[in-house]
This record gives sequence, structure tokens and C-alpha cells, in this order.
Amino acid sequence: MAQVMEFKLPDLGEGLTEAEIVRWLVAVGDVVAIDQPVVEVETAKAMVEVPCPYGGVVTARFGEEGEELPVGAPLITVAVGAQSVPAGAAEVTEAEGSGEAPRPLIGYGSDHSRPARRRRVRPVTAAVSAPVTAPVPAAVVVAPVAPAAPVAPAGPVPVISPLVRKLAKDGGLDLRALHGSGPEGLILRADVEAALAALRAPAPAPAPAAVAVAAQGERVPLKGLRGAVAEKLSRSRSEIPDATCWVDADATELMAARAAMNAVGGPKISVLALLARICTAALAKYPELNSTVDLAAKEIVRLPSVHLGFAAQTERGLVVPVVRDAQGRNPESLSAEFARLTELARSGKLAPADLTGGTFTLNNYGVFGVDGSTPIINHPEAAMLGVGRIIDKPWVHEGQLAVRKVVQLSLSFDHRVCDGGTAGGFLRYVADCVESPAVLLRSL
Repeated sequence: MAQVMEFKLPDLGEGLTEAEIVRWLVAVGDVVAIDQPVVEVETAKAMVEVPCPYGGVVTARFGEEGEELPVGAPLITVAVGAQSVPAGAAEVTEAEGSGEAPRPLIGYGSDHSRPARRRRVRPVTAAVSAPVTAPVPAAVVVAPVAPAAPVAPAGPVPVISPLVRKLAKDGGLDLRALHGSGPEGLILRADVEAALAALRAPAPAPAPAAVAVAAQGERVPLKGLRGAVAEKLSRSRSEIPDATCWVDADATELMAARAAMNAVGGPKISVLALLARICTAALAKYPELNSTVDLAAKEIVRLPSVHLGFAAQTERGLVVPVVRDAQGRNPESLSAEFARLTELARSGKLAPADLTGGTFTLNNYGVFGVDGSTPIINHPEAAMLGVGRIIDKPWVHEGQLAVRKVVQLSLSFDHRVCDGGTAGGFLRYVADCVESPAVLLRSL
């Protein structure tokens, strides 16, 4: 006999608490295999395909595309051990109470392939996957709204069909506040329509002042990637006593060195890769800036490896992929890794692990045509180097006024981990390497 198992949105790692449904990969009635991706979700860090640990027939889906679900909320129910939807499949059995441990989930953020072609099974009854026309019930009981109302229990709400669930969602109706008139409290279409009619009944006009406040401006939900960025930047500003120093540098020799490297053939070396290599050499001389502050222990933790983050602008917004162990890479390896991570970022396929664990960030905002900025440190790191555009400017070179390629470098640092002398020494070393790349040879 088939057993209906409920699969909940799992913890996708890195402290994420919710995810937004981007695209369903299965429909009610489809047959799914164990560990087959069933839904594509967007977290604050990446787009992820979520595999289901059960194999069988999909009997219900919870949530519409664009809806945000918390971790632990039901995603789908699967009839395990049957090749068709059994009558009465609306009854859900919790996975935790089945006595059978669920299979571990695999492949978050790493499997970018699409699932195999779905096999749709025509259900025997329409109890789960098709809307049912039901007579209007004699009475509909809507839970009263009151401050002392009990919290609705977690878990799926029994609804006769996904269409009825969508009708309630579009009307802004909370199904947990509705008592269905169907068998065992099943919510019917007539229940939802009656409740929506009650909600649309004329209400007392609000005070004029409240109307004026509500009408001002467009409200954009602060969620997903934008919400995560806002939270992290706010935390950085509230916790880190940061300071910024900057310097103009003559990058003419650096650009000439890059041109010479690319002229000999092989993979092209990017300016960002050269700057990254200079940063890793500078961090070796000033390890205080490759650290983090442990507030609980009241300690500064100096980190042995440089995991270099770099800012990348995508259609979803600004993300910061991380190059692992950057201190052991040469400019060619850094260029290749920057290109790989940038392509994944633009296609929305970065795994959460690609976006976490950075120890120092390089921000090339010069690509936006600006000269300088005061970068906000990427919490919990201790410093960020900002790079402006490289443009022709008048510059005194060897005692003569000349047109040179000039760049502004800005360093924001956590004043808890070092004083201005250390930060100034780091920035001056970076500028010296930009102006004369031969200085870097001493540390290679």
C-alpha cells in the first residue's frame, strides 16, 4: 500500500532561513526518482535546485512560483510505493513519524543539469490533482481576528486542489484561518469564495493621515539577494569601526607589463588578476588585514589562507564570489578562476559555498566609470581594497609633466585589527607595485 511522504524545504546551509520558489520542475501526478530535482529556489546567496529524497508519484505541491517559504515548510508530498495516485491520497503522513530516516540530500548548488523528461501518470481520482466542483456548504466558519488568537499549527493545510489554493493566495486569504466544510475539514472552493466575499465587504474608512502615509511612494519588498545585502552591510556598519585611506597611483607601468604578458600568447591576463596578485603579496607583509574579530572570545583571529572575494555585478544584483587559497595562485590561474566564477554568477549558478568564507575583498568599481569610493567592509572580514577607473591624467613623471594612466586606490579597514600605520603601509605597498611591478618580484 502506498505511503504519502511529505518533503519539507531543507536547510540549504550557511544560515539561510528562507527561499523563494523560482520554478517548479515537477507537477502533481508526475513520477519522480530518488534525488531528482523537483523545484528551483532562490536563496539570498544563489539559485539552487532542490532534490527530493523520495521516489514515487507527486500528490501535492505547496507554494506558487514567486512565493517565499521558510526552511521547514512543506514543499511536496509523494506517494511512495505506488505507480498511480491512490484514492484518498489527500491524507498526508509526516516523514518524521514514519520511523524511516529520510535519505540525505545531495548536490545543492553543484548539479546544474536539468532533470530528465517527466513521466506523467493520470491519477485514478481527482481528489488531489484536479479541481472539484462541490455544492455550496451550509455554513462557513472563519476564525475571528483577535490579538489573543492561537497560533495556527505548522504543516500543510488540506485544500481540495491547487487551483483553490491559488485562488486564496491571489485574494490574500490565509488558509490557516479557515475551517473547511469538506470531509475532515477539507477546504473547498466554496469555502474560499465565501471567505473572500467577507473580506471584500465594505470596511470603515481609515483616518485621512493613515491614507496619506500609505499612498506615498512605491513599496519594494526587501528580500532575497537585496535583503541579504542590506542585512550584511547594516551589520558591517553597526559592528565594525571602519576607516578609509586612499592614494592615487601611476598605473602606466602595470598596464605595459600586462600588455607584454598578453603579447607572448596563452590565456589573457586581466587587470583584476594582477591587482589580486599584488593584494596577496601585500597581505603576506601585513597579515593583520587578513583577519577577523571574534567578539565572543574578544580575540583577533589572523587567518592562514587568503580567500579573496571580488565584487561581481549581475542581473540579480551585486554578489561576491570567493577565490579559495588565492595566495598560492599566479596571475594566469587567478584570471581563469575570476572568469569561471563570473560566468557562474551571471548565469545564477553559483553554489552557496562559492559565496562564503572570504577573508579579504577586492572591489573594482572602476568598471562603472567612477574614480573613487569608500568601500563598506564585507562582514566579518577586516578590510576591502577599492579600485577606481584607470584613465589618462596629467602626472609629474621623472621631473616632467606627462600624460600617464592614473588610478585611485581606496582601503577600508577595521580599526580594531590594526592602526593607521599598518593600513597605510599596506596601501603604499600596493601602490608601489602598481607603479613599478618589479617591486613585486622581491616577494615571488
